[in-house]
Amino acid sequence: MDRLSLQAEERTILGKKVKNLRKEGKLPAHVFGKGLETEHVSVDGKTFLKIFTEAGETGLIDLKIGEEKVRPVLVRGIQYDPVGGQPLHIDFYQVNLKEKVTVPVPIVLMGEEPESVHMGETVILQTLGEVQVEALPTDLVENIEVDISTLKQVDDAITVGQLKYDREKLNVLADQEEIIVKLAPAVTEEMKKLLEEQEAEAAAVVEEDKTEEGVEEDEKVEGEAASTEGSGEPREGVGEKKEIGETKTGGEAVAEGGEQKKE
Repeated sequence: MDRLSLQAEERTILGKKVKNLRKEGKLPAHVFGKGLETEHVSVDGKTFLKIFTEAGETGLIDLKIGEEKVRPVLVRGIQYDPVGGQPLHIDFYQVNLKEKVTVPVPIVLMGEEPESVHMGETVILQTLGEVQVEALPTDLVENIEVDISTLKQVDDAITVGQLKYDREKLNVLADQEEIIVKLAPAVTEEMKKLLEEQEAEAAAVVEEDKTEEGVEEDEKVEGEAASTEGSGEPREGVGEKKEIGETKTGGEAVAEGGEQKKE
């Protein structure tokens, strides 16, 4: 990759006071490295973002501190505001140009998608988005490209061992058999099973709703019947008159002429 250059200034402002730097459009940062004492610096925020867009985490940057110092660095980390998303602090890692470093390198998919993807029958499934690469700082690459036009049939895949890169300069630290990208069915067996389970659950909910509606209707009918029963309509045997000559309580008989026979 081409060497990029970024101007920095030595920083004496530390702690909470660095918020004043941010108000001026500057970002606090520190430079650290193997066997080196940490150095506090600040950089212009807009300029840094422009440089970082080109360099990423693998691009070598010549960090010019003041008028004389030049530090070959990589962007090792950026702290962002969790609310606004703006960068708050930068970690620069100073490298030894003669010693290898290990960094993550993004994998970028290139090439035409198979016709089956456009027809909705299959999908491109990327299972590995980056790989750890060991190399000299000057031999690092921005990314590694993968041509997906070679994928034709379902389950066709591209593995780490099939990546194309300069193996004399780069050492990819990943299993050679690990799959990077594959052509998969648009609807897998697991997805089919999940859809079937969801449909069964939905049907069960509908059936349960119908049952609840039936119970409510039955309760309504029973309530109406109870209301009618208690509305004052005469029941069978209630309020009927007894005819003369019927047996009284105690077993005494009343004669037809109305006189009671004495013993």
